Amino acid sequence: MIRALLALLLTAVLAGPARAQAVTEIWKCKARDGRWTYTNDRNEAEKLKCEVVTRQVNVAPASKAPAGSAGFPKETAAERSSARERQREILEKELTTEQAALAKAQQDLAAQESVRSGGERNYARVEERLQPFKDSIETHQKNIEALKRELSNLYR
Repeated sequence: MIRALLALLLTAVLAGPARAQAVTEIWKCKARDGRWTYTNDRNEAEKLKCEVVTRQVNVAPASKAPAGSAGFPKETAAERSSARERQREILEKELTTEQAALAKAQQDLAAQESVRSGGERNYARVEERLQPFKDSIETHQKNIEALKRELSNLYR
């Protein structure tokens, strides 16, 4: 079924407008010693009675249209402004969310700093326990800086 569809598609493509096209075929062959080999050489494949594994139609890309050609979709100033406004709203919403997450992470760190368990007589263990909270705060701060940068670059 798939091969039939592939063959149908291939004939439709080949029957289309004349372009620089080439068909690449890969064959799977079993050598006399029993090993499987792959080749793209049609003559070798016919000698060894190989089966086609894949067939691709390579089409050269169409030439680029000249600049300012008619029919090329252009974005109007109103569309650009609307898109920029939606982007600004999204960035501001993300910034608010990150600022709330930063405040929560700072509260969590403060709560953890006030807790001391009996097994943490060594300050290194306290630092080790607090490090994920500090990392979280640093991540949120970097995210906030990046969002502010994006907002400032939005209207350049």
